[in-house]
Amino acid sequence: MSDINVVLIEDHDLTRIGLRTALKQQPGIQVLDEAPNATLGLKMLQTVQPDVAIVDIGLPDMDGIELTQKFRQLQAENELGNTKILILTMHDSEDAVLAAFAAGADSYCMKDVSIDKLVDAIHATQADCSWIDPAIANVVLHQMRKDSPAGRMAYGAKTVEIEAMEPEFEQVLETYPLTERELEILELIVAGCSNAAIADKLYITVGTVKTHVRNILSKLCAEDRTQAAVRALRSGLVA
Repeated sequence: MSDINVVLIEDHDLTRIGLRTALKQQPGIQVLDEAPNATLGLKMLQTVQPDVAIVDIGLPDMDGIELTQKFRQLQAENELGNTKILILTMHDSEDAVLAAFAAGADSYCMKDVSIDKLVDAIHATQADCSWIDPAIANVVLHQMRKDSPAGRMAYGAKTVEIEAMEPEFEQVLETYPLTERELEILELIVAGCSNAAIADKLYITVGTVKTHVRNILSKLCAEDRTQAAVRALRSGLVA
């Protein structure tokens, strides 16, 4: 199994050096490069194309959320590989977390995490399964379950809209309820797992997973997996 190639984008020298030193001691992880700000970090991501980029939100020239958003746009336009973004920060508000994921982050981890947990987060992120700090997960679920018709979260000048479960969608679900297998797959979609990862976990083929995912999207009247995950949380289908 090949090493996971990692880069660090962190403006605090001591934190960045500490992370680099700690990660270099971990088997299976290779730290390729690092950057002290978002401008250099964005250039580095385009040239190095690592497996996982560990990004701080509080960068001096451009916050990590905006950096993530810009990199995702560049990825889509220029086919820059499959780099995953792991946010590592002290910001634990609903606003910051939801804005980060809306911008395209794959995982969200607090800076006070142990090195062992950070390594777990890196492995999960590289394997297409989002990793969310347990404390953050509780906060996000609480926010998503508020009774307002739309939860609006902002980080700085950014706004993220979380759609509520419309009455007609609830009627569709009553008429065409999800099967037990579809609920299993929906839980894994909410957890951030790819079709391949779901197939491995449930011991079924990727083709079978795709069929179930299509059925889930249809029953939830969702355009994509992200919208399906939000509606699953809103409706209480996934706890």
